[in-house]
Amino acid sequence: MAHQRLKTSIAILGCGDVGSTLAYTLILNPICSEVILVDPKTALLEAQVRDLSDATYRGNTGTRVRAGTHRDAGQADIVVITAGAKQKIGESRLSLLSRNLHILSSIFKSMAPINPNTILLLVANPVDILTYFAQKMSGLPESQVLGSGTTLDSARLRGVLAQKTEVSPNSIDAYVLGEHGDSQFIAWSSILIGTSPIRLALPDQITPAFKEEIATHTRGAAAAIIASKGCTAYGIGNMAASICKYILFDQRTVRPISFFQPSLGCCLSMPAVLGRKGIIRPMPIVLDETEQEELENCASHLRGVIAGAEKELVADKALEKALEAEAEKVF
Repeated sequence: MAHQRLKTSIAILGCGDVGSTLAYTLILNPICSEVILVDPKTALLEAQVRDLSDATYRGNTGTRVRAGTHRDAGQADIVVITAGAKQKIGESRLSLLSRNLHILSSIFKSMAPINPNTILLLVANPVDILTYFAQKMSGLPESQVLGSGTTLDSARLRGVLAQKTEVSPNSIDAYVLGEHGDSQFIAWSSILIGTSPIRLALPDQITPAFKEEIATHTRGAAAAIIASKGCTAYGIGNMAASICKYILFDQRTVRPISFFQPSLGCCLSMPAVLGRKGIIRPMPIVLDETEQEELENCASHLRGVIAGAEKELVADKALEKALEAEAEKVF
């Protein structure tokens, strides 16, 4: 009989607003035995562990919270990477790229060797680009490296459509696809309200103006929150916890998640079946001509950013080697 692991662990890299909110959500809705927090700010790390541990003493959760190292995290069932430079007010997600790629590189060097069965979940922005580079840097199979992508955007979409149609969000299938950012798009042609296409559920409202209103609301929700309170944490913390549950419980839930698209040459969000091995399989979706064009434009944009980032990384490595050579000459 094969040995069954009874202990499950989720490591969270970065215990700022998003990381601590995720940890708290995992405690309130326990799905793992252990939450491991990792952060270079040791005073913050210790305080978060103590504060979160207090929340476990209420008696109806068996989840343990502890501080750990990057090496510890590399052996966890799921590693959630929230660490990264914080998005500033008015700052585009893509402008974070240079700083966060260096953080990502440092993380993987510290985690090595990573458990070959570990699932990596990227939450830090720009999430699609970081997911692409995380797969390259980690050496894990593409199916085990995923980003939160447009999961939260799609939840926001279901929320606003629920208000318009006066039905529960759980009765709505609607997806925001592509980049988690400015080039994301709504797959209007596949939206179902219960069993009815949206054009039947809202026959007199599906106009270009209506679509633009909903798309603008969905796309700009995070920026509006950041402008008022400086960050987003509760929504993404809850979504990340849900993704972890789908994976650890092998629920085979379909969600729009960022993962590598071979035909497009980048990572972006498309529907996929989530289970214990990460991306179990892509879930096909029929897009109309306009949506397909938006998808391809989004992919083209992301590939351009990736190409520019790869050039910067090569230049950085060349500079490091040159500085090392100069240092050797001095000594």
